[in-house]
Amino acid sequence: MEINIRQWIVSVMILGVLLIGGCAQQDVTSPPANLPTEPPVTAQAPDAFSNLPRLEGKATVQMVINGRPVIIEVDGTNAPITAGNFVDLVQRQVYDGLMFHRVVREPEPFVVQGGDPQSKDPNFGGNLGTGGFIDPATSRERYIPLEITPQGAQSPVYGSPLQSARISQTPVLQHKRGALAMARSQAPDSASSQFYFALSDLEFLDGNYAVFGMVTEGMDVIDGIQQGDRIQSAQVVDGLENFRSNGPS
Repeated sequence: MEINIRQWIVSVMILGVLLIGGCAQQDVTSPPANLPTEPPVTAQAPDAFSNLPRLEGKATVQMVINGRPVIIEVDGTNAPITAGNFVDLVQRQVYDGLMFHRVVREPEPFVVQGGDPQSKDPNFGGNLGTGGFIDPATSRERYIPLEITPQGAQSPVYGSPLQSARISQTPVLQHKRGALAMARSQAPDSASSQFYFALSDLEFLDGNYAVFGMVTEGMDVIDGIQQGDRIQSAQVVDGLENFRSNGPS
């Protein structure tokens, strides 16, 4: 009975998060119910994404939140495009001054979400959670593919949650407490700049959302974030030599 109650609570929590964003483009949600029956499974990054930044290895990012540092290991070994996109946005100072617009701790610790560029404007009156990074080179929002590396695989799967791709292996990068992952809409390839920190182990998100990093120091800072708090700064402090600004070398 206790297990059933817990599952009910989690289901209600997920539904609430889904409804908060409405038509937002980068909401953390439960796995979509309308996944295609024959999803594309790509062992290597499609040509459409060949111009995206990549991280070929690992890097360390320091975020300063509420005046205190948070150290994040960004994993480009298992999520090269997702990690490369994040490092690129850090280098562009996109995250400096942005707000954490969604914090969900009840009924159980869930996520802290931020990264909407619209939140930099304190007078913004629209719905936060709907914005992404506008690439000045194209004047369009940059989207990155859903990118998940299954355990034992040589390369990531792109464009499809593992379950719908009929892949039974768990991801290498999992939603453990402190994990850093990309928020997205129900469309798998809709992530842009919004990210979230997992406040607890969230196994039900594994294989559906792209984890690309882990908090190694400062999880107490993450635990203390309140909705409306801002990122003072973010910078790459190690591993920048692994970054490629325009795809693979």
